Order: sequence, then structure tokens, then C-alpha cells
Amino acid sequence: MNQVTAVPAVAGHAGAQKSFGLCGASKSFGGTVALHDVSFSLWPGEVVALLGENGAGKSTCVKLLAGVYRPDAGHVVVDGRPAAFASPIDARHAGIAVMHQHPGLFPDLSVAENVFMGHMPRTALGAVDHAAAQARTRELLAAIGLECGPEVLLGRLRTSEQQLVEIARALSLGSRVLIMDEPTAALSQREVRRLFEVVARLKRQGVAMLFVGHRMDEIYEIADRITVLRDGRFVGTERTADLPRERAVQMMVGRPLTMMYPELPPAAGQPLLTVEGLSRDGVFADIGFAVRPGEILGLGGLVGSGRTEIARVLFGIDAPDRGTITLAGAPVAFASPRDAMAAGIAYVSEDRIGQSLVMDFDILTNASITVIDRTVRLGLVDAAAERALVTPYVEQLKLRYRSLDQPVKTLSGGNQQKIVLSKWLATDPRLLILDEPTQGIDVQTKAEVHAMVAALAARGMAIILISSELPELLGMCHRVVVLREGRMAGEFAAAEATQERVMQAATGALAAVPAAHAADPAPAAAEAPRLARRSAARLAQRRELGLVAAIVAILLPIAAINPRVLSLENLTAISMDAALLIIVAVAQMLIIVTRNIDLSIASVIGLSAYAAASVMQADPALGIAAGLGTACAVGVACGLLNGLVITRGGVPSIVVTLGTLAVFRGVNSMVAGGKQISADQVPQAWLDMTSARLAGVPGVVVIAAAVLLAAALALRRLPAGRELYAIGSNPDGARLIGIRTDRRVLTTFAVAGLLAGLDGALWASRYATVDARVAMGYELTVIAAVVVGGVAIRGGSGTVLGTLLGALLLLVINNGLTLVRVDPLWLQGIYGLVILAAVAIDAAIARRGRTGAA
Repeated sequence: MNQVTAVPAVAGHAGAQKSFGLCGASKSFGGTVALHDVSFSLWPGEVVALLGENGAGKSTCVKLLAGVYRPDAGHVVVDGRPAAFASPIDARHAGIAVMHQHPGLFPDLSVAENVFMGHMPRTALGAVDHAAAQARTRELLAAIGLECGPEVLLGRLRTSEQQLVEIARALSLGSRVLIMDEPTAALSQREVRRLFEVVARLKRQGVAMLFVGHRMDEIYEIADRITVLRDGRFVGTERTADLPRERAVQMMVGRPLTMMYPELPPAAGQPLLTVEGLSRDGVFADIGFAVRPGEILGLGGLVGSGRTEIARVLFGIDAPDRGTITLAGAPVAFASPRDAMAAGIAYVSEDRIGQSLVMDFDILTNASITVIDRTVRLGLVDAAAERALVTPYVEQLKLRYRSLDQPVKTLSGGNQQKIVLSKWLATDPRLLILDEPTQGIDVQTKAEVHAMVAALAARGMAIILISSELPELLGMCHRVVVLREGRMAGEFAAAEATQERVMQAATGALAAVPAAHAADPAPAAAEAPRLARRSAARLAQRRELGLVAAIVAILLPIAAINPRVLSLENLTAISMDAALLIIVAVAQMLIIVTRNIDLSIASVIGLSAYAAASVMQADPALGIAAGLGTACAVGVACGLLNGLVITRGGVPSIVVTLGTLAVFRGVNSMVAGGKQISADQVPQAWLDMTSARLAGVPGVVVIAAAVLLAAALALRRLPAGRELYAIGSNPDGARLIGIRTDRRVLTTFAVAGLLAGLDGALWASRYATVDARVAMGYELTVIAAVVVGGVAIRGGSGTVLGTLLGALLLLVINNGLTLVRVDPLWLQGIYGLVILAAVAIDAAIARRGRTGAA
């Protein structure tokens, strides 16, 4: 076995006993070798930069150190000794914290929960200590310069702010090793400065750090040593002071890199695009510029200055409040991106993961999605035509791939970006808007992208280039328009543009500020409207208020028509029916929160109800405990069956439970054999279980209240409960921080089965007569109650209180329609409409959240 001394020990270090890193590590995925015999060391109190092209193996190294992957050969080194990590939890316990390239954060949870998810502070009783988590989060946010409250939902923050939350989470672990995978990709200059201040403090505290990045200025500022990988192999490690930049680049690409910024041909002719007085309230105002064919116009400015927001308006994603857009001499107004595409405009978003790619789809599908209509023959997609359309562009961009059927998520970041570019080039646009096109890609790929952009301009395409990297703006643009706080702060031709002048305009400084140390004052003018939008979005999310209003709005007119709706007798009946629905709605809520669904839940109620009644009929002397136990056992068995097939078999829950819906109902029919069990065949104590009163409240209502309280406390106060929300919000992110997602999902299905079984027993007691048709079709009512109650069908959000109110709303509708003599056959249709309305509201809230985070 090779020793963990890939480079000589750094002067001043005590020795190998404190080293961290990899020793002879190799890792393959199928037939692809991602890493081969790589060794490097990290020492306390220093920063090692890991360089290499996209696909060189950097992220694989990070995931080996993080416990996400296990090496096929070699090992991880901790304190100079071999270590084997079975999961990210093991790495965390060994003192290793990781900031992943694509943060595994949870947009539906608060900032504090994101910071401490997986290691939440606890009270003496083991409950989550939310007060302690928020207090500690405030300290961490102050240290990194992020101005937001710990209670704010992460999804309300900008991408750069979310990256700072990832930094805060890494710091919350108090680890001995900090691994930063592309931590500055989405950060402004001010935020980068604050991050580097944090890194300097951690160095003084003796933390060993690995910094993975592509920006050479940052690498040479922060790193003590540089380790270079190429094609999954170790090339060398040298002190930063002894390694010239040109040689570092040559080590990465295997040859000298020629021109980073190609020469640009002069632009001529009349403007293709003219913008005058363009404004969007609270975002940007009075913007005006023109772009000619063959011209590259740069949009510069700090994060939050309005660059991306202008691009979104030009592409029809958002609508301007004032101003005009003229394309090829004709005024245009785009109602949607489809209109912009039809006019010959293409937009490469800065967020390739969230907005530009479908990560589970293959290269071919992603690259052809913008022009799929061109490949349709007789109503069907012609695969040969699709490949013929895509291949020239992926070859032009020198994409590295095995086949066009390869999933995009298996590609490196640089190759993913090439897919994004190729899909838009396939539309043959007249105007191409590039928003951070080289963010997070290596120097060689950057050079290739720059050469492609220059070639497109030479062919007469008009290009708008948005970039946070000043050298890129200055090297790639004929002109640069600088924005500050949503307004134009300056415009410079290429010959007169310098880093100092651009940064002076962007920051409003009275004197020139070096780009590498530029302060990025918070854009107060743009911040206030954004905070207002966040507050409005948070208020809109309180769907519980709307549900209460809806219940009242339905009850009042019905009471005016038929006062019986408010009688004690009717309210008692509603409460008992509501109790049965609420118990099983909570079960469904738990499952949906984890981004799953259970279509078999009504069949479980029916099977457990018949099983419990059968036991009571066969031997009344056993007592009601035997009936309850039988029903609950049947429910748990059904839940475990569903959960095992989903988690172990990898089959989608909607497919599994659609199948078991029929299986459980079929088993029930065979067991029942067409027979009923009536009230006179079971003991009276069994029937009294739900009707007996405690302080005047029916027993079934008391049981439902206990279930509601237990579920609410578990979801809010137990770490496992908060982890369910994390799984639903971002399953991959949950795995990255060591949450055992399969185990949690399996347990959730078992608990849901238990509640469905309990509900079956109560159903048998409440309605007395039981046969194989019990709860048939009830699954739609259950799902409606949950979705109407505000539980997002996409997972990750929802409350027990909302579920309670959703169930009550449906029963009030049902009861009211009955009392006003509306045909019951209308009921299922009305439930369907209510579900559609609830999903539409959820989608609107999600869109509002994204707008608030813009």
C-alpha cells in the first residue's frame, strides 16, 4: 500500500499523524474509471487547492472524503491512519465537513434547519431545541455576512445566499477538515471576501481545508499548495508560490493553453435589439441599450443588480411594467418564452441544474428538447432525425460522453453546460443571451466556450453576455453595460473598459477599487422590495387561515338554507366522521411529505376492518384489545410490504400502491367470501369503543385528537420528524448529509399502515356492519383532504393543522350538500375539482417563492 505522502511534509507540521486525505484511491462507475491511484494530503492550518478539468475526478475525490462513495482500492486517511466510511455520517463523526458543488439544501425548511439538519441541537428529553438552533444560526450567519433571519425559508433566498447557508452548515459542525467544492461559483465579490475571511480564521484555528475551484485568481489567493488531477490521475502537488499559473494550466490540460479570449471581429450594421426605458417595479428601472448583429454586449454588476432579471424579461419569462423592446426594427412584447423563441431569441440560464436540464433524462432528450417538434414524423418522434439534429452541436462543443443515451447527471459540470448550450444553438437564434455561461467549468472548457461564442458572433449572431467574472467581460465583449441596484451605472467600449472602471461603476465607489478586493455593499434599494415579496409569500403560505375562512364561507349560506347543519346532533356526526378521516389523512400526510403517495390506504382500512370484526365475531371473550391489535398488525404488514418494494425495489410509490390497492382489496374479498359481519355478531363493548363519551366527547374523536397531537409533536419536535421534511424537500441532499432515507421512508410506510389499521378498527366499530366493500373509493377523499390542507404533492412541506382543516372542509362540503339535497353523485366530481384547485394554489405559492428569491 502506498504511504500517504504524495508530497513532502509541509514545514511546520508535526508529522503524518495529523494528516488527512486519500492514499492510492481508485473509483470506477461501470466501465468508466473516475479515479485511479490518487494520493494527496491535507494538513491542519493550510488550504490545498484541487485543480483539474471537468471530469478530472475532483468531485469523486470530494465524495470519497465525504463518505458518499467508497473507494474500490486505496483508502481515506484520517489522522494519518486508514479510515473506512460507510456513509456521510461516518465522515462527519471523523471531523470532515463538506460544502458540495451542488448544495444539498432543503428549500422547504428554514435556514436554521438547513444549517443543523442531521445534527440538530436537542433538549434534555431528546426533542429538537429550535431556540438553540436559531441562536447558533444567527451567530454563524453574522460570521459569514448573510443578513437574514434563521426562521426564513431557504427557498426564499437567492442562489448566492443559499450557498452562504451551505457555508454556515459546514461551519456548524466545528470540524477538523473542511472540504469546499466550488464554494464561490454563485457568490458576489463581497461574499467571496467574507468567505475568505472565514477561511483565514479557520486556518488560524488549525482546520485542514481542501478548496476545489476554477477561478485562478481565487486559487492563488487562498491556497498554500495546489494539487492537480488530469483524467482521474494524480499529476502533482506544488507550493502555490512555486507554481506559475501557466504551468498549473498546462498540468491540468496536458499542454499549453493558447488563447483564453479570442480576437473579436468588429460589429457593424443596424441594431438587432433595442431596449428603451425598460422597467420592472422593485427590480430594475429605465434600462436602455442596443445590440447589433455580430456584437457581444456584456452586462456587468454585482449580484442583485438586475442583470438576470433583465434577461428574464427579454426572454418573456417576466413582463416589464414600462419600456419598449424593438427587435429587427419592430416593437415586440413577449407573453412567454415560446414567443421569444419564435422571434429567434435563446436564453442560457445561470442555473443549469434547476432551470436548464432535466437531470434524470439522457443527453439526447435534453439536447433536443427545444427543437423536438422538428423531429416529429406522423405524430411520433423520429429517433434518427433527433440524433441527426443534436449530433453536430455536441460535436462542435467537443462534448465528452459515452453515448447520447447517457444520463445528463452522470456528466461533469462543464459537459452539462455544453448540453445546455447545444440545445439552444439547435434553435438557430438571432439573439443569444448567456447568463454566467462559464460558471463552474474548467479553464480548458472556458476557452472552448469563449471560442464558440466568438465564432457565433463572427457569423452575425447578436449576443448578450452576463458574467460575474470581470476578466471574462473585458476579454469577450465589444461593449460592457454596468448595472447598480437595478439602474444603469455606466457603459464602456472594449478599448476603455478596465477592471477598476467597471468595479467603480458597479459599486458606486468614489475611487477605483481593485477587482479582487472589491466591496459589494448590499443593494438596499433592491433589497427592500425583495424582502416585502418574501413577507407576502410567507403570509400566503398560511393556508390554514384560508381554510378556516372557506369552512365559514360554506357553513353560513348552508345554515341559512337549513339550520340543522349547526345542530348538536349534526355537529357530533360530522366530528365522528371527521375523526376517521383525520387519522388516515395524517397517515397519508406522512407519506406525501416524503415525496411518496399511498393509493392503497383505503384498501388497508377495508382489510383491517374486516380482520378486526372477524376476530370479534369469532371470540368475543378476547376483548376489544384483540380486535385493535389485529387491525393494527394487518395495517403494519401492508405498510411494510409497500415500503419494502418501494425502498428495496426502487419502484415508484404510485406504481407499487396502485398494485397493492387491488391486491389488498382482492384478499379482503376472498376472506369475506361475500359475507357481512353485522352489529349483532360482535360484542357491545366493541361497538361502544367509538361512541362512548369522555367528558361528553365521543371516543373516536378523543383517539383522533391523540393521533393529531402525537403526529404534530413528532413532526415538529423530533429530529426524525424534521428529517422526513428534508427527504421530501431534497432526497439527494438528504443522502449527502447522511440521512438514511430508505430507512426513514420504510418506517413512514409502516407507521402509516399502523394508522390505517387503527382507522379500520374504528371504522368497524363506528359503522357496525362490515363487508369487503368497506372504504371502497375512500382513497380519493383522503388524498383530497391532505392536498387541500396544504401538504405539497411534491413533498417537503405541510402541517398537521392544515391536514385537519382540509379534512373538515371536505366533510363540511359533503354534509352541506346532503342537507341542501344535492345529488351525492356530484360529490366525487367536486372532490376532484377541490384537489385541482389545491394543486393550483400550491403551484402558485411555489412560483411566488421563486419570484421572491429572484
